[in-house]
Amino acid sequence: MVVVVNGPYDDAEHAEDAHPERPARTNAVRLGIADLDLDNDLVVVPTRAASRAELLLVHHGNYLDELAAFCYGGGGDIDQDTYATFHSWSIAQNAAGGGLAVIEELQRRGDGVGFVVARPPGHHALADRAMGFCLLNNIAIAAASLRALGERVLILDWDVHHGNGTQQIFWNIPDVLYVSTHQWPLFPGSGSAGEVGGWNAIDRTVNIPLPSGATGDLLIRSIEEIAAPIIDKFQPTWVLVSAGFDAHRADPLAELALTEGDFAQLARLAASFAPRPGRLALFLEGGYDLSALRASVTASVGAALGESYKGEPRSVGGLGAEVVEEVTRQRREAVESLSLLEAREEL
Repeated sequence: MVVVVNGPYDDAEHAEDAHPERPARTNAVRLGIADLDLDNDLVVVPTRAASRAELLLVHHGNYLDELAAFCYGGGGDIDQDTYATFHSWSIAQNAAGGGLAVIEELQRRGDGVGFVVARPPGHHALADRAMGFCLLNNIAIAAASLRALGERVLILDWDVHHGNGTQQIFWNIPDVLYVSTHQWPLFPGSGSAGEVGGWNAIDRTVNIPLPSGATGDLLIRSIEEIAAPIIDKFQPTWVLVSAGFDAHRADPLAELALTEGDFAQLARLAASFAPRPGRLALFLEGGYDLSALRASVTASVGAALGESYKGEPRSVGGLGAEVVEEVTRQRREAVESLSLLEAREEL
């Protein structure tokens, strides 16, 4: 089975001194993929800029105009975490378009695993606002394009931060299922277990907040016990992953304790949710320790291909059953409450 990756584009001018979201990240990812020695099983498709029509599937037109004008006016700090430069608008369009190019190649082939090497990342970007290092929501744009074709899309977000932008965009859309594991409390402050979707999409949002220090055994158990039954019922036709690697124990921006072995297992899980080969694509989100990022990409892509992983073992020993039980309880109560309110509205 092949790995489909978008080709490199010049992202060097989207940079700010000492900022953790930096151009070296994409180089680390590509080295991680190269470490798999895929040879002819690596397919590189040209990155293209997403069109305005494609961006409008997710983002408000006035936001797109304002962001472009801000960049062409010289850029600067959008908020305390997020910046843009003169070149950031075109770079962000290519980040979004790279995901679309990978999806298109997977559709053409009907086989393979996709990995979208894109920065700036996307899952914090709201429909009308940049935040959390993110300008355009790359994975949401890809999911919306698939949805427009009648697909049912699972978005699995294992970044250490909650993908508030992705959740907001698909909050009330029943044919997209959003599942997020994330450290709690942590930026951006959203992602409680009681957030389960809007009136038209009850139980289409699954948040699994985890305490600082949580290890991979807890995270993976949480997905298997809480999310997997919902995913099985949803029956996705595509699986897209917000593959942030900042839950790694070495990452400087958070306090979860995952290893490369955990990311390998997460990728195996993601692949098991896809209905057939050619329906899985991973999108780069966070991950700010370059060595950990490189090794975790190698582990996750190899595992998604079905290869055995013999590197750093999975992490164990974190908090256990009480976390899974509490998240399950909060979700059940929220779903039951919304369902009851919906029933009353119909009377």
